[in-house]
Amino acid sequence: MSKKTNAVRILESNQIPFELREYEVDEQDLSAEHVAESLGISPEKIYKTLILKGQKDPFLVAVIPGNAQLDLKKIAKASNNKNCEMLPMKDLLATTGYIRGGCSPIGMKKNFPTYIEELATLEEEIIISAGKRGLQIILKPDDLKNIINAEFADLCH
Repeated sequence: MSKKTNAVRILESNQIPFELREYEVDEQDLSAEHVAESLGISPEKIYKTLILKGQKDPFLVAVIPGNAQLDLKKIAKASNNKNCEMLPMKDLLATTGYIRGGCSPIGMKKNFPTYIEELATLEEEIIISAGKRGLQIILKPDDLKNIINAEFADLCH
């Protein structure tokens, strides 16, 4: 498996320390819980990347713990949108350049407003998709925030 994804290239070119972890992909179960189990870690350390549509922002990104549920009212408030809804799955690749189960908040086609669940600030490291199924990036939450120009916010139920 090639480990040179856009996300990896961006981190390397900015000299941000990170670690890569590979796992066995189960096409029937692309959940963060499965990834966590495959890597032998707890699901709250895995952060999933969700793409939304807002009435103010055509697209925005939420990065939340794998075992959490996004609160659409909270992401709308954090992003100053009146309301937000999930991007239809069929539009994910065209919008971000990534597929389901391999969507990284780093290296999307465009830089969208991005919000990271504030619980990440309590973690020394979090794990995000490296931009392809079967590959994860471990990095510091502040490094992720800085490289994608994100904000920490209360996003989950």
